Amino acid sequence: MKIKQKNLLQKPVFLLISGFVILLLIVSGCRRPAELLEPAAYVDPFIGTDFHGHVYPGATTPFGMVQLSPQTRLHGWSGASGYHYSDSLLYGFAHTALSGTGVSDYADILVMPGIGEPRFLNTEYRTPFKKENEHAEAGYYSVYLHEKGILAEMTATTRVGYHRYTFPAGSDAFLLIDLQHRDRVTDSWIEIVSDTEIRGLRRSSDWANDLVWYFHMEFSKPFVRKGIALNDTLLEGLMMASGLNVKAFVGFDVSTDSIVEVKVSLSAIDPDGAYKNLRYELPGWGFDEVRQAAFDTWNQKVGRIRVSGGTEEQKRVFYTALYRSYLQPNTFMDVDRRYRGMDRQIHVASEGFYNYTIFSLWDTYRTWHPLMTILEPELSVDFINVMLNMYELGGLLPIWELAGNETYTMIGNHAISVIADAYLKGLRGFDAEKALEAMIHSANQDHFGLKYYRKYGYIPGDREHESISKTLEYAYNDWCIAQMAKAMGRDDIYREFIKRAQFYKNIFDPETGFMRPKLNGNWLTPFEPTRVDWHFTEANSWQYTFYVPHDLTGLYTLYGGKENLAAKIDEMFVTDTPITGRDMKDISGLIGQYAHGNEPSHHVAYLYNFLGQPWKTQKRVRQIMDELYSHLPDGLPGNEDCGQMSAWLIMSAMGFYPVAPGAPEYVIGTPWFEKMEITLENGNIFTITANNVSPRRYYIQSATLNGVDHPYSFISHEAIMNGGHLHFEMGRRPNKDWGSSPEHVPVTHISDYLIVPVPFIVSEEARIRDSIQIEIGTITPGLEVFYTLDGTIPDRNSAKYTGSIMLDSTVTVTAVAFQEGLGYSHPARASFVKIDIDRKVEVLTEWHPDYHAGGAEALIDGLRGSKNWRLGGWHGYQGTDFEAIVDLGSVKPIRNISAGFVQDIRAWIWMPVEVFFYTSSDGETFSQVAHLNHDVETDDFVVHLKELSARVNTKARYVKVKATNFGTIPKWHLGAGAEAYIFIDEIIVN
Repeated sequence: MKIKQKNLLQKPVFLLISGFVILLLIVSGCRRPAELLEPAAYVDPFIGTDFHGHVYPGATTPFGMVQLSPQTRLHGWSGASGYHYSDSLLYGFAHTALSGTGVSDYADILVMPGIGEPRFLNTEYRTPFKKENEHAEAGYYSVYLHEKGILAEMTATTRVGYHRYTFPAGSDAFLLIDLQHRDRVTDSWIEIVSDTEIRGLRRSSDWANDLVWYFHMEFSKPFVRKGIALNDTLLEGLMMASGLNVKAFVGFDVSTDSIVEVKVSLSAIDPDGAYKNLRYELPGWGFDEVRQAAFDTWNQKVGRIRVSGGTEEQKRVFYTALYRSYLQPNTFMDVDRRYRGMDRQIHVASEGFYNYTIFSLWDTYRTWHPLMTILEPELSVDFINVMLNMYELGGLLPIWELAGNETYTMIGNHAISVIADAYLKGLRGFDAEKALEAMIHSANQDHFGLKYYRKYGYIPGDREHESISKTLEYAYNDWCIAQMAKAMGRDDIYREFIKRAQFYKNIFDPETGFMRPKLNGNWLTPFEPTRVDWHFTEANSWQYTFYVPHDLTGLYTLYGGKENLAAKIDEMFVTDTPITGRDMKDISGLIGQYAHGNEPSHHVAYLYNFLGQPWKTQKRVRQIMDELYSHLPDGLPGNEDCGQMSAWLIMSAMGFYPVAPGAPEYVIGTPWFEKMEITLENGNIFTITANNVSPRRYYIQSATLNGVDHPYSFISHEAIMNGGHLHFEMGRRPNKDWGSSPEHVPVTHISDYLIVPVPFIVSEEARIRDSIQIEIGTITPGLEVFYTLDGTIPDRNSAKYTGSIMLDSTVTVTAVAFQEGLGYSHPARASFVKIDIDRKVEVLTEWHPDYHAGGAEALIDGLRGSKNWRLGGWHGYQGTDFEAIVDLGSVKPIRNISAGFVQDIRAWIWMPVEVFFYTSSDGETFSQVAHLNHDVETDDFVVHLKELSARVNTKARYVKVKATNFGTIPKWHLGAGAEAYIFIDEIIVN
């Protein structure tokens, strides 16, 4: 038999074990004896399938197109991979899966074994299973379904999922194919081609707008019965059908041979592509041979790193992490080199180009991609060429790409980081000029706050949500562009982007020592650094304040010195102050306010090296490795996120970490094993040894590199790739002399083209009743400040700020700071609105604490909430109706009453079912004057703004508004069973 797949060993070794013993091992979940283990045998795909790891235990190959995995959970955040360890019901086996994400795409082309008459509702065909009857290893998964007496086994090649089912002898065995499972189907069809073949299409939409999978199935036995169901009704005689709920079944004679095998190939192109993939990769039969070939392939990959010492549990954790680092990106082209591009068209790959999908870049740029520059530099170049191809076909470098769709999930432009990091490490093989063009183009868009970032030097929190996180990550991206431009001799580009890389200074509040949101030119007040809100991306200010990896010198200068910044990081790790604000499940793996379960904290433990205190890095890194990773099903502290969580463990176990990708060096932490031998792609071997390392001996006493004293708490990428030997002597107590002298610490420092930080405009609020007093402050002390009150940009000829300013009318204040030799800052702007002090509003319903828009008066202040409701201009009410009374101050003629609402059902916000308006002269007796409905569909995922308005002809002093809540979120929605929100702003009475 011939098995073909990229990087697959062509001569697999067969397991010389009897079929009975194989079955026994499968059913019992036994593992090979420790002394016989190859690296891949340490892989345990169940690690991380519990808690919120969001990983899958199914069968796949390195970077494979197919992920053949059990489906135990249909909906919800914790079921993103389709599987959760705590489940006990099986729905079947799907052929695609995402590794550790927070969304429920993929899980395509479900196959479910059964006995008797087929049933087509998943609540009827699902079956219980027991955890002790599951087994998973690299390239293989099995489960014994005790109620049906069926053993299900899975393995895979790159593009083909291979099933083997052992049915009870003589049973009415069948396999169900469900094309409706699991996200929203937009098109599907199935065709029974022969008595051993089925093909079809499943097209769907959810997080990614357009997922397309053609498939071709081949069965080892001819069908003895078959059928196709439309809308869960079996229709006799059909050989082909299409629709949005298409299912089929095929039955087999298992009277003499109880085994049925199925090969399922995928293609994103067409049915012929799926057929070719099957014929090329798996033309024959032989499940055990394919299983062994998959294992050998994994052993070849994870065996690139050989570890010695440590515990068996540590090895399981390490090699499983290495295995997870090779799961994604996924192959996304057929064997005939056709692929579906970002333009949704079909292309033929040029020689040397290999297309991939799934680039979770907000996660993976931090550690996973830098790890690949060590382990897989050629693949790193391939990935960059794929990103440049996405730029050519889609107009932008990828942000979070999935199956040729740009999902625009998460923030930043981190393809920029990946490209710059590779280039600065000397990787070539891609068009650097085109890459720089693509980086600049992507960084100069107007979307996702970039327009305001360039205009103001930071993103105001009332112009774009997640403003602090986006400002900080854009600044880092700009530094990456600057570094690459400088290396290419493009000083003009370097000058522009090294200035932008300093924009983090504009959101640093020297009074609190935190990155703090700015609204209307002023610091957010009240401000709680523990609070999770829409100014941050899955984090709070504790977890983002230290995100200046590219200018740590500039950051500790803002703090007044290294010791002050180190003390602040100390506080982060030891504080017992709880996280407040929004319930964000991503924020997990906590040590104080440090949250290892999500990516923004991942570099923080290594920052002590920059501050001359590397022993603190050693302590914290060892703590994280020992306490937050384990060999158990809940052994990941948060979402795996396509390899990032595992890559952190791998690099940290090596003893070094990429704090600032784009700088070709790594910050030394503490090694996890006595010995680690890395076989590099260039043929060199880099060995890391640690004498006396243990859970209590994690402090570095001394280090040598190739036998020469290494007093530096960092190491260059070049030194690793040249091969050699990095040796550590370890001890129980910190050696505070090692790696701490100024000449021995890592440095990131922007020292030229320095900027003047933007000033801030201090006021109690933006509303003026009689008058209001404002002040203007500066982040850097001693700067001159100039301002205008007419909206124009001030200069040194404008009014100079010398003290408080009194305002008594609607006005826009614009201010700049000036420093001799550096010039002007970006402008700070604040708008102040004179309001009608006769009107008041009483809100009779309790608003959600996260959505109050600054108080009740926001409902009548004339400032309208924007379509982006996250900016804070809206009142939000969850699980309750809305009711409020506006007091006009006296009886007045009323001709029009209206209220503004927003619907964004992805965020659980629905339009009210109905709205009532009432009027009264005494505030006690109210008469209904209007009853309004709307025309927004309740299942429309587009964001809608709607002003519900009524013409009236009456006189009154009081106007009451009632809006009826949508109620419980329906079953078809991701938030099924939860309570919906009403969002309202503004109530207008004319």
